[in-house]
Amino acid sequence: RKSLKEKARLRLREFDVGDRFSRLPLPKASVLLPLVVRGGRLHLLLTVRSMQLRRSPGQVCFPGGKREATDKDEIDTALREAKEEVGLQPEKVEVICRLVPGIDKMNHLVTPVVGFIEDTFQATPNPDEVSNVFVVPLEYFVKPLHYKTLPYKSSSGSLSWVHCFTYDDQEHKMSFKIWGLTAHFAVLLALAIFGERPTYEVDYDLDNLLSSAEKNFWNLYASLHERKKSNL
Repeated sequence: RKSLKEKARLRLREFDVGDRFSRLPLPKASVLLPLVVRGGRLHLLLTVRSMQLRRSPGQVCFPGGKREATDKDEIDTALREAKEEVGLQPEKVEVICRLVPGIDKMNHLVTPVVGFIEDTFQATPNPDEVSNVFVVPLEYFVKPLHYKTLPYKSSSGSLSWVHCFTYDDQEHKMSFKIWGLTAHFAVLLALAIFGERPTYEVDYDLDNLLSSAEKNFWNLYASLHERKKSNL
């Protein structure tokens, strides 16, 4: 099991962007991408947003949320939110890296923080925020059984296509739809760790994944900036 974790750690350190994007003048948010080893395979822990929430009720996402004034950095935000949402203690997370961020539909700069958690972790979901917690084998985001693309109007007003995975969870006897920014981060993480070509199209140069992911981000940021200027 060590070698699986060790391989993943080494791969992910190559994709660590640190605080390179932290000074951008956008409101900040973070999500935690919790990796867990089960049955000799890497899995990713995901949550389902409570139906009581105003924004995106019932959608699959990672533990996370907006930065608060007391948070030191993006890692702090992700760990605090994971504790509030699923009862994951910050000291139980081995933080590995920060990946290239995304921009959500509220124009928040969302930083994905990747960390290992113990396979013994038992989630205690906060019912006000989370209705369900489940895990997906990470390789599902490279070789999915059910995959399609959905049209999506970005915050910059341009139409693009987003990944949409449907995962049939045997443990919960439920199907979960994973799409949008959550799917985007899961795909980036899986490509970074496995380094293999997925069974569907991605808009990355897979031989230069990091620089390609950064270029995509800057294109998105530039189009958002242009739109803000034209609205002034």
